[in-house]
Amino acid sequence: MATTELGAALRHWRDHVLPQAVGLSAGGRRRTAGLRREELSQLAGISADYIIRLEQGRATNPSRQIVEALACALRLTQDERDHFFRLAGLAPPRPGTVPQHITPGVHRMLDRLTGTPVAVFDAAWNQLLANPLYTALMGEWHGNDLNAVWRNFLNPHNRVRHTTESKGALQAAQVADLRRTAGLYPDDPHLHSLIAELRRRSTQFDNLWESAAVGEHEAGRKTIDHPQVGALTLDCDVLSVAGSDLRIMVYTAQPGTEGADRLALLSVIGTQLLTG
Repeated sequence: MATTELGAALRHWRDHVLPQAVGLSAGGRRRTAGLRREELSQLAGISADYIIRLEQGRATNPSRQIVEALACALRLTQDERDHFFRLAGLAPPRPGTVPQHITPGVHRMLDRLTGTPVAVFDAAWNQLLANPLYTALMGEWHGNDLNAVWRNFLNPHNRVRHTTESKGALQAAQVADLRRTAGLYPDDPHLHSLIAELRRRSTQFDNLWESAAVGEHEAGRKTIDHPQVGALTLDCDVLSVAGSDLRIMVYTAQPGTEGADRLALLSVIGTQLLTG
């Protein structure tokens, strides 16, 4: 079957990603050591049929979102990701836009923290990746709700317990952080669109934006009301990745506490909750 340079590169990268390196089982007979198309489809959230069409050269113009999703699933380096964009006829993300590339090192770190709820956000607080325990703890988000700022201003369904004061403090910190991000990445159209829509739909956000405060959002201790295991009081730390402005959110429990016991229970039943 005829292919293209894009298709050949995608097939090469897929063949060289070991299933166990991305948290999948390597069991069963395989023609190659790398990922099956169905496995890449699962990781990237893209149909296996479309991946076949890309590899065979029958699809040649994938969107930026598809290239980004495949690059993340394949754990490409920054140079490989930029090359992938060019093969797809797209310009790699510019310096003035919010970085969304998750380095192989960050992927490997998440692989090793299977017993800890961890998620990766970009500088605009878009959730890029979450491990299964984080999703079991906080719930699974889609669309605009993948943005933590959007969620805290416009979605009332949130498992984090707040008082009026703590909710206001969180929102103020998020707006100040988003204003800092807007100053660092002035050419990002998605960031401009997010801010404009939040200002239009939330009077509280608009008032805070007008205050012109600039800062960084730092998490602290939180109580999460989980529908199956009950309330968990956990420490929430936000770690920054040098050079990429990614934020890694990590939830941990103080040993010997009820929160630690309930988090351990959730780590056992979490997968069942997500698939049941």
